[in-house]
Amino acid sequence: MRTFRGLSVLLALAIAAACDDSTSLGDPTEVNAVDTFTIGSLEGTSIATASGFRITTGAVRTDVTTEFEFAYNIRRLDDGTYQRVLLPRAALGLTSASQADPGLQQRPEPFDEITRARSNGYVTDSAVPIAQGDRLLVRSRPAACDIGVPLYGKIEILTFADSTVTFRILSNQNCGFKDLVPGLPDS
Repeated sequence: MRTFRGLSVLLALAIAAACDDSTSLGDPTEVNAVDTFTIGSLEGTSIATASGFRITTGAVRTDVTTEFEFAYNIRRLDDGTYQRVLLPRAALGLTSASQADPGLQQRPEPFDEITRARSNGYVTDSAVPIAQGDRLLVRSRPAACDIGVPLYGKIEILTFADSTVTFRILSNQNCGFKDLVPGLPDS
């Protein structure tokens, strides 16, 4: 019994060490780069307009797939005004019982000064109001990676035109890596 308990403790320590060691994720193979996308509102645009965003591929139509991290909408408030929002999947009723939901996190620092994603603190189940110049972290669905960990990115809202939003994004396509600077990430 004592040997089993000792092995259990050693196994737990090894797993904890592996989680803290970014090299356990393997070597990065994808270079981080900034790209720009425009997506349309869920309401008030043609059904053929991409209203969702998938961190691995970009803009997607929400009528043909539910594999996205967030969607864009312009919603009417009770007082008759309108609010532009990003909607994580769970805010649309698309939850996952077996894995963490994708999320968004507002950030105060300038886009170029956001150099690393955070692990926690993401809004996953409600609308995130946005304005021109806002910066946010994005955490993907773990299903976006073969090893069951999320991808991370950062976005900056550039402009609004009619029912669309244009933003720039730097996404780290290396599973589990959190560096958010251009180039090959260290971790």
